[in-house]
Amino acid sequence: MQEISTKPYFMRAIYEWCTDNGFTPYMAVKVNHAARVPMEFVRNGEIVLNISFGATSGLKMDNDAVAFKARFGGVSREIYVPVENVLAVYASENGQGMAFEVDLSEAQEESEEAVAEVEEISKPVLGLASVKSAPVPVENQLSEEEPKKSEKKSEKPSLKIIK
Repeated sequence: MQEISTKPYFMRAIYEWCTDNGFTPYMAVKVNHAARVPMEFVRNGEIVLNISFGATSGLKMDNDAVAFKARFGGVSREIYVPVENVLAVYASENGQGMAFEVDLSEAQEESEEAVAEVEEISKPVLGLASVKSAPVPVENQLSEEEPKKSEKKSEKPSLKIIK
């Protein structure tokens, strides 16, 4: 029989300790393909989540994963983090808690390659190119002595209201 990791038990213990002492529990997560988190808030392959009672809905910390709903920018999102992706659980007020070793080397390499591919696809291609100007027909060329004629003025300008 396979032995269950102590990590989820320590995570729950630190969470309970934080709430008992009036601290705000935070969870640092190493993001890969298995973690469902808002990617726009991921920095350097990691994200820090507030897992306090007031910030989450339906928080469930079991031996396999941490799952809950939380609002990001006013939008409710479902969060799912496998236990092996958790880097730390700690109190935001004083930094006390517990950090864990995370070895997602193979999965992380695949995730980084996928992120790099997506970033490469979504980057706009910018560059400069020379443009040859078209020759101006002789009849449209003005001599220096000849003053420029003003173009025909259009009618009175008006504002257009768009609803």
